[in-house]
Amino acid sequence: MHIENLVTMLNQINSFFATEPDRELGIEGIRNHVQRFWEPRMRRLIIAHVQAGGAGVEPLALEAVKRLEAVKAA
Repeated sequence: MHIENLVTMLNQINSFFATEPDRELGIEGIRNHVQRFWEPRMRRLIIAHVQAGGAGVEPLALEAVKRLEAVKAA
């Protein structure tokens, strides 16, 4: 899977949750969606992309992936 496709998918999820008035709920919604519905390989690729700077990833989604990474590390 190409990282450009993952970034596009992540930003589409971001668009849905960006309408949440509570920023924290939006971030957690994105994180939870990726954790539940993306396969481990996809999660590893997007985490690595964010660690490398996260080019093209929307701000809420960027924060969500950082939290996903923190959960993975724990």
